[in-house]
Amino acid sequence: MEILFICGSAEIGNDGVGDYTRRLCGKLIRSGHQAQILSLCDHQAVSFTSEIQVVEDIAVTVHRIPIAAPNKERLIWLQHILREFEPDWISLQYVPYSFNPKGLPFWLPSYLKKIRGNHKWHIMFHELWLGIDSESSIKHKCIGKLQQVIAKKIVHNTKTHFINTQNKLYQFFLQSHNIHAEILPICGNIPLTAEKKESGEFVQFVLFGSIHNGAPFEDFIKDLVSISNRFDKPLKFVFIGKNGPELVKYTAILDNHNVAYEILGVQSEKVISQVLKDSDFGISTTPYFQTEKSGVFAAYREHQINTICVSRQWTPKKGQYVIPQIIKYEKNNLNITPMKVEVSDLNNIAAQFINSISV
Repeated sequence: MEILFICGSAEIGNDGVGDYTRRLCGKLIRSGHQAQILSLCDHQAVSFTSEIQVVEDIAVTVHRIPIAAPNKERLIWLQHILREFEPDWISLQYVPYSFNPKGLPFWLPSYLKKIRGNHKWHIMFHELWLGIDSESSIKHKCIGKLQQVIAKKIVHNTKTHFINTQNKLYQFFLQSHNIHAEILPICGNIPLTAEKKESGEFVQFVLFGSIHNGAPFEDFIKDLVSISNRFDKPLKFVFIGKNGPELVKYTAILDNHNVAYEILGVQSEKVISQVLKDSDFGISTTPYFQTEKSGVFAAYREHQINTICVSRQWTPKKGQYVIPQIIKYEKNNLNITPMKVEVSDLNNIAAQFINSISV
């Protein structure tokens, strides 16, 4: 089967959806399919280009269109790729902010409608729209209404044959707009290459990737320190990847409570994999009901470490449910009893994807 994946950007390590798409492509190619990527609004590309990107020893062809390109030229380039590749399927990896910095890609539905070929359409909704939470501002609710219109127009204009999303909450909200979507878990962006070393001298908590603001990290540390006598080793936090401006606040909190930590910053995939594998718990600052869309959470699962969600309040208006495999932090009620981690690995995800579009 020939599949062209369309995402926003494809710079390695700079776009979570791009990294996910590359890993999925690599697995499909290894399984005997033909798969390529086209980044439609690439932030790092300076010209129209086709290149080879290597993921887990598999060469993936990636076509990159710079974000500054006029839509007319963007369409000409895409049609050229379709004529050369002739895919059976186009899979749109959709995040509204991937195609417009304000999350309002008004141009996209009509653009996709102009694409000509003998392909079928698949859409993976990585994100939906703003305003589905009770805490959202009036501004976000208004933007969300426009984003809903755009999403529905994309489905309508492409006459989409199959739709996925990665969690039940998004599935519920899509269904409320008569868009039927099947659940397809995402894989992490860090391949599992490490083996766990001998038990270390610390109970290790890792925080990988962006730290989202508003998380009650100080309350969490106070509660964690108060039960630290339950552990037979001292606590240690490891920060790795691009943590962002919140990092300095987190390290100050750890200093105040005399908790050891290490800042590793940007590292290779192999180093990150080893750190994750050697950790006991992974910290997620993504809101609880959005955790399943997080590549960081997927990476924690693939490395079989327990995830503790320490995040700001984000309450869906409808469709709430208990998410398995995640320890939700609640102030003055910290329970971090380890649980068995079930893994949806890349092999299963790729097989499920192919089986879905083969029906």
